[in-house]
Amino acid sequence: MLVASSVSIAGTRVSTIAIPWFVYTQTRSPALTGLVLTAEMAPYVVSKALGGPLVDRRGPRTISILGDIISGAFLALIPILYAVGQLDLPDRVPLLLALVALAGAFRGPGDGARNAMIPAVADASGVSVERITGLDATIDRASGLLGAGVGGFLVAGFGGAQTVAVTAAASLVSALVVALFVPRAPMGDTEEAGSYLVRLRAGASFLRKDRLLRAVLLMIAGTNLLEAAYISVMLPVWVSANGYGPEIIGLLGLLYGGSAVLSSAAATTAAGQFSRRTAYLLGFTLAGAPRYLALAFGAPLWVIIVCNVVAGLGAGFINPTISAIFFERVPRHLVGRVGSLADAVAWTGLPLGGIVGGAAVTAVGVSPALGAAGAAYLVSTALPGMRPEWHEMDRARPSAKPAQGADT
Repeated sequence: MLVASSVSIAGTRVSTIAIPWFVYTQTRSPALTGLVLTAEMAPYVVSKALGGPLVDRRGPRTISILGDIISGAFLALIPILYAVGQLDLPDRVPLLLALVALAGAFRGPGDGARNAMIPAVADASGVSVERITGLDATIDRASGLLGAGVGGFLVAGFGGAQTVAVTAAASLVSALVVALFVPRAPMGDTEEAGSYLVRLRAGASFLRKDRLLRAVLLMIAGTNLLEAAYISVMLPVWVSANGYGPEIIGLLGLLYGGSAVLSSAAATTAAGQFSRRTAYLLGFTLAGAPRYLALAFGAPLWVIIVCNVVAGLGAGFINPTISAIFFERVPRHLVGRVGSLADAVAWTGLPLGGIVGGAAVTAVGVSPALGAAGAAYLVSTALPGMRPEWHEMDRARPSAKPAQGADT
């Protein structure tokens, strides 16, 4: 599971560099660059939200395999069509939008399914959920690190459209690893009867009643909107405007991801020995605003590099904390649908981020847009932490056990 997840994440990070760079260098339009991200992430978020009951009913293994194969096939068409002259921009923008939208629609349930395997892995291995989620988050960061670094240099060497082939190949490899090496979980669903909509409502009802999870997800939705605007539009435009190439994007991604791997590993090793609330809120404060403001104020490159390292150190504590809290609070037979809905809420800002980033850069320029985004990031991470429900992070709750016959 961890190998499949790492391959898929690395491939996805390659495309987050390759596709925006391809669009911007072909069109010189921040608005179109942001629109492509929106076209991918809007169906991703919707399909992930609606796919939870299918994950619980059909099993995460099957949905993970299908999602990777189909999304990879659509992405593979991008370099193929570009090579034969059928994806020249801006004339073929509608075709590119359709391809990334279809890829996103099938990738959403697949990503949610891989996350839903974690409780079963913890049960089978005898390792705590908190330790398993820490390992998963560390591998997530390491894979993102590899993908960002490789993506930046591949784009510089081969071009954006051609580099998307790496993402397509990674999706297919991920599907193959799961098919060959992840055993089929016992099926069965005696815990709960009802239609697809009944199951979907059960997940939504649980999520609506849990104040802490709801507060965490709303905060992440806001920061994800800003991250999407930064990665898909603001950073590529800033790099291009200052005379750098895509390798700088790769370098910053390597530094950010590398320090996040170190802090995530530290968080995993010290699991249970520090305040989750403090680590989570401090991590978010460091992870966002410093990077944005350094670019906005035209800081020297070495300052920008330091800010990315510090941001990565903060970011490494976030995902292990979120995952541990989630699996402690959600009953096992609801993990698929609650997890898919939770991810969809958290990722709601991503489709909007591309549009917001493109509009902001077009309206006021890249530096003022980065400054406003940095200030918004700081406010969105500092103010919510004052609410009382955040103290529940440090109150241990026993993990929900799988219901008899439930598909985990």
